[in-house]
Amino acid sequence: MQLKSGQIAVVTGGGTGIGRALCLQLTAAGVHVATCDVSSENMAETRQLALAKAPAGTRLTTFQADVSKEEQMLAFRDAVKAEHGTDHVHLLINNAGIGGGGGFVAGSRSEWERTFGVCWFGVYYGARAFMPLLVAAPEAHIVNVSSVNGFWASLGPTVPHTAYAAAKFAVKGFTEALITDLRLNAPHVGCSVVMPGHIGTSIALNTNVVQGHGEVKDLPADKLAAVRARMVKAGAPVADLPDEALRKFLHKRATDFRDNAPTTAEQAAGIILDGVRTGRWRILVGEDAQRLDSMVRENPEGAYEAEFAAKWRDGKPGLAG
Repeated sequence: MQLKSGQIAVVTGGGTGIGRALCLQLTAAGVHVATCDVSSENMAETRQLALAKAPAGTRLTTFQADVSKEEQMLAFRDAVKAEHGTDHVHLLINNAGIGGGGGFVAGSRSEWERTFGVCWFGVYYGARAFMPLLVAAPEAHIVNVSSVNGFWASLGPTVPHTAYAAAKFAVKGFTEALITDLRLNAPHVGCSVVMPGHIGTSIALNTNVVQGHGEVKDLPADKLAAVRARMVKAGAPVADLPDEALRKFLHKRATDFRDNAPTTAEQAAGIILDGVRTGRWRILVGEDAQRLDSMVRENPEGAYEAEFAAKWRDGKPGLAG
């Protein structure tokens, strides 16, 4: 699908990271954008940055919404229809996501369900809310952002990663199934599943806020103790590290994840939009994603063994999230 001036795109999670970069690149092409996020402050910054470089007359509207709540996504849809004066949209990018909820056996159920709710139901509710508007357009496309953890459910052998991986597998399977569904029932609507590797975003910083724990540098004592125990079990020498020093370490690690990634959010957004333009249904983002995809395909039975993770780490300093 060609992205043209005057089209309307919907982007969830547009306050930071890939979502923000998508908003900026779409508006720079003259595409009108409607975005939602849980942070009105972040969206305001996105809007300011986008409109400063967009062609005159380009619109970017914002709506505060939690994508895991269907009523809020339906309200977002109604706001898009009203603010853009439209009964159709050309592009929907279900991008919003958080981490957390790694442990199923011994972890927090509420955190698990919060992560799964945002990462899976956010995609499902977004697709449900906006599918009629996509079908009403003469040409349209839906993009669902999964992850390399949508085909490799791991961060390595010492870290549980169940909620995020389960959600991203669901996103991948749903989007692949949509290929046939759309071909039969709405052949003018295309779809793509996006599987990024390590991208320079603030997901590690934002997750704790969305999970209700506050910023990483202000983690409450009970949450910090759980993180410490998990790190000690994984072999990290943090057992005797003072609480404040551990908070600073975690904050730096989350910041480094954003600032030292092999692929920037801007590069990722460009790859995604190029995939839409060329009609690709499967979009791997980053050389690390390409490499991991090949490794899993070559050795699916061994993908969750320590040797596999060691081989992966040899080619990449940090595991993707």
